[in-house]
Amino acid sequence: MSGDAPSGAVSASLLAAVGSFLDPLEAALRPLGRVCVAYSGGVDSSVVLAVSARVLGAGNALAFTAVSETYRHDELEAAKAFAEGLGVAHRTWVTGELADPAYAANARDRCYHCKVHMIDGMRRAAERAGIEVLVDGLNRDDLDDERPGVRATKEADVRHPLVEAGLGKAAVRALARALDLPMWDRPAQACLASRIAYGLPITVERLHQAAAAEDVLRDMGFAGELRVRHHGELARVELSGGEVGRAAGEKEREALVRRLRALGFTYVTLDLQGFRSGSMNESPAGRDTAVAAEGQDGASRPTGTLRPVPSEDDETR
Repeated sequence: MSGDAPSGAVSASLLAAVGSFLDPLEAALRPLGRVCVAYSGGVDSSVVLAVSARVLGAGNALAFTAVSETYRHDELEAAKAFAEGLGVAHRTWVTGELADPAYAANARDRCYHCKVHMIDGMRRAAERAGIEVLVDGLNRDDLDDERPGVRATKEADVRHPLVEAGLGKAAVRALARALDLPMWDRPAQACLASRIAYGLPITVERLHQAAAAEDVLRDMGFAGELRVRHHGELARVELSGGEVGRAAGEKEREALVRRLRALGFTYVTLDLQGFRSGSMNESPAGRDTAVAAEGQDGASRPTGTLRPVPSEDDETR
């Protein structure tokens, strides 16, 4: 799916069908006046950005993207293109959270430390633009999962328009489709750090390894939502629905093992439960230290298609 802006062909019939989704979201945003949107280019934050521009005017919405080694370059380029198509100003901020030991240690509160860095940059960008209100793309269903980052947003008074409007994942996708947003059916993405097992330190090399392994899956034609979870020497492959059975076939299995071992993994496993968001949270907290100890010798050779973080001093357009 491309990162192009909406064509403008908003479906009247679809909008009428999802009016119960659009109306409360517009109502949540309208009183805010001017907003800075934490924007990744994913479905949720794109809907918030698009509706903010629709309700408040493009000049009253600022898109903010935190850039680091945990964010794929191709996703950044698509995000830039979409914001530009909306006529919304877009700022990026190189966060550098990997230099923070509290983040790199990869404890279960990792996302809290990441959000602190992100919000710091977001606040600065908003202040430079004369904007006081920060909003993000958290949706109602996200509250059901373990998300330490939400604590950081509460501490910083970041608003959650989708939550305030009572919208979950399905409603947000339906709204994105009705608004003709090009990413409405794009598989959900999460930062690359979510691929690394808790307790296993986050390094650039491991992030590259996880990204390259997922590129292998897509190159082999596996569709839908997928993840390669990094457990040190072991790669745990999560695929959608019927793709699990296809991956277990002799030809695909042999190719998958060969190609992931070439990336530095010693063991390649297929998760029979398939893809599910936040699967790392299923592991008991007490296992984190053990995982870290077992994973120190795991191969982590830099590889893959992840490009270096842009070298701007701190902020770019």
